[in-house]
Amino acid sequence: MDDALELSWGARCAGLAFFSLSIFSVALGAVLLLVRRWPNPWCGCHVCRAYLTGSWAKDFTNLADWYAHLLRESPTGTVQVHVLGCTVTANPANVEYMLKTRFDNFPKGKRFAALLGDLLGAGIFNVDGDAWRHQRKMASLQLGSVTVRSYAYKIVAQEVETRLLPALADAADEGKVIDLQDVFRRFAFDTVCKISFGLDPGCLDLDMPMSDLANAFDTASRLCAMRGAAASPLVWKMKRMLNIGSERELKKAIKLVDDLASAMILQRRTLGFDNTHDLLSRFMASDVAMDDKYLRDIIVSFLLAGRDTVASALTTLFIHLHKNPEVAAAIRAEAGGDKPSTYEHLMSLQYTHAVLFENMRLFPPVQFDSKFCAAADVLPDGTYVEGESRVMYHPYAMGRTPSIWGADYEAFRPDRWLTGPGGSFAPASLYKYPVFQAGLRVCLGKELAITEMKAVGVAVVKAFDVEVVGENGRSGWAPTFVPGLTASISGGLPVRIKRTTQNS
Repeated sequence: MDDALELSWGARCAGLAFFSLSIFSVALGAVLLLVRRWPNPWCGCHVCRAYLTGSWAKDFTNLADWYAHLLRESPTGTVQVHVLGCTVTANPANVEYMLKTRFDNFPKGKRFAALLGDLLGAGIFNVDGDAWRHQRKMASLQLGSVTVRSYAYKIVAQEVETRLLPALADAADEGKVIDLQDVFRRFAFDTVCKISFGLDPGCLDLDMPMSDLANAFDTASRLCAMRGAAASPLVWKMKRMLNIGSERELKKAIKLVDDLASAMILQRRTLGFDNTHDLLSRFMASDVAMDDKYLRDIIVSFLLAGRDTVASALTTLFIHLHKNPEVAAAIRAEAGGDKPSTYEHLMSLQYTHAVLFENMRLFPPVQFDSKFCAAADVLPDGTYVEGESRVMYHPYAMGRTPSIWGADYEAFRPDRWLTGPGGSFAPASLYKYPVFQAGLRVCLGKELAITEMKAVGVAVVKAFDVEVVGENGRSGWAPTFVPGLTASISGGLPVRIKRTTQNS
């Protein structure tokens, strides 16, 4: 009996020792992996120290503002954040080198694909090489179609006239404060779903909750962006493996996106797609075989491109118009009170075009974009970039760089985009202004996005005065952005709507 108890005790000790050794081995493996994957976890330079401790927040409202400050101070317009293994640049020559000259050496890369793969899958924004070329060719054929552009404009015009303006009129008549960012996100979601999928979620009813798909997509976008901000990918990968915290929330959100996208595809198959003009139907009717997973990734890519970016740009536009009422008056004068807002009329509005571009110079919907340097390289400004490291160009910082835009770079001045006696719009080099990317990856939906922004901006300005209220309306206020794949203002944008004199 005593021998049995002694053996049992010895077995327990051996088991405990084995368990402890296993835990130690796993921990040691994790530490070694962290050391190998984390480029320089012990860097003590002022940039890395500020990033890791968050001390940058003492002087800057947003991380993007801190980057803009660092890049203005840098003689080359480039800085390196060693703890992230990341080179950040606001130098146009470097941007051109990455997006055009050495395009093949600066792909999205496997690490970027891993960050967003759960959400974007193998969609056009998350792939390289032949897969990217194939999707881009197909998307170019569809988005470049006159039929699609005409179809899209009719939907935008109808949504503005029958939903957006009545919603704002109700708010004006009731004298209530509304969240304009929420309004534009609802509007853009309805519009992109109609244009892209031929379906109407009906979000632009301010008394109704946002659709499940929109909420799930917002959550997934925010949490994927948080992955990219982590100092080491090991952090989120361990959380995903254990299914805890933000990764558990992300998994739930993406499952909902998947389920709703599948229902959307099934509905489109049931309704038929041979005689419809929405983009999903045109893809499904093409000669290329596509399974449901491929179509799901197309749906998510369209949502990312067509909803969040437009809503972001429209929201910040009305911040600038609130601060610069003379600009709103000039838009109103150019649009003409009685002139119909046809597509041709909208395209002729040069000053309004300049206002949109000036707004996105200071508040680009996508504040930065990352690539990965496949093989070691040297940027035109002399910065050495190690192979398999991250390189980020920063449109937000570029819009705030005096060497690009002059000493008055902080001023909201639409006429910087106009030239000649008639004030014709003169675009800047896309490498100075990569808001729509540049080179081979330049945004295919650029013209559709600008048309939608113009249609909304002109219609709202002609009919209403928009007053930003509360803290957001005070002089010197700057928006605080929440983490996400596109710029979104924390707390929304509370406004009060008033009818213009001609619309009273």
